[in-house]
Amino acid sequence: MRLATWNVNSLSIRLPQVLDWLAANPVEVLVLQELKLTDDKFPAQAFTDAGYHAQWHGQKTYNGVALLSKSPATDVVKNIPGFEDDHARVIAGTVEGIRVIGGYFPNGQAPGSDKFAYKMRWLDALREWVRGELAAHPSLVLMGDYNITFDDLDVWDPVGLRETIHCTTEERTQLQALIGLGLTDSVRLFPQPEKNYSWWDYRDLAFRRNRGLRIDHILVSEALKARATACAVDKLPRKNERPSDHAPVVLTLA
Repeated sequence: MRLATWNVNSLSIRLPQVLDWLAANPVEVLVLQELKLTDDKFPAQAFTDAGYHAQWHGQKTYNGVALLSKSPATDVVKNIPGFEDDHARVIAGTVEGIRVIGGYFPNGQAPGSDKFAYKMRWLDALREWVRGELAAHPSLVLMGDYNITFDDLDVWDPVGLRETIHCTTEERTQLQALIGLGLTDSVRLFPQPEKNYSWWDYRDLAFRRNRGLRIDHILVSEALKARATACAVDKLPRKNERPSDHAPVVLTLA
């Protein structure tokens, strides 16, 4: 069983790329972020034709998340229960006994900003909700665009970017708090190439020069950790014409 996450940075623009990728990589579950379209514009039929059931939570211009699965998802939840939020950032469902949570974590803009404070509140709420979800669903995966790096290995210039957005102590502390719930970074379970990133700026030939960040993560519960056999970033779609600035991350379970 394979599960993947991909920030597509506009599904309207990237739909053909997503369909092509699914045809070449028929994963059982794919969560998408940054749909950037309203619910009525979601291309449900295109995914049905590709053999996928779809759940989505859209928003005009910004944000938006989706859960695609070969088997129907049940017990679907949109956004963090009890946390008032105008942004479409979370979608969850149970697929073949696995609780799948897909998230588009707030960017945060800059330390000290109102958007950074919102990011911290959002992360607090997410952690407490995931704590309950783990208790109810021992087989759980939390994946998406976290907009946070774990450590210097996830950053192309760890000195120059130290304590900037995605790399602050506060953000990394929040990420470690999720790990503290009993989750594991599945990429780090397996050998990876050096300078292993999942996002590259469109500017300054960042992808060609591999000046990126690893901010797209798949965290797994202990039950799924025991089943994990591989996890890797698929850089190939980043080479597409008009690509997303993110690449998919794929987890394989026995």
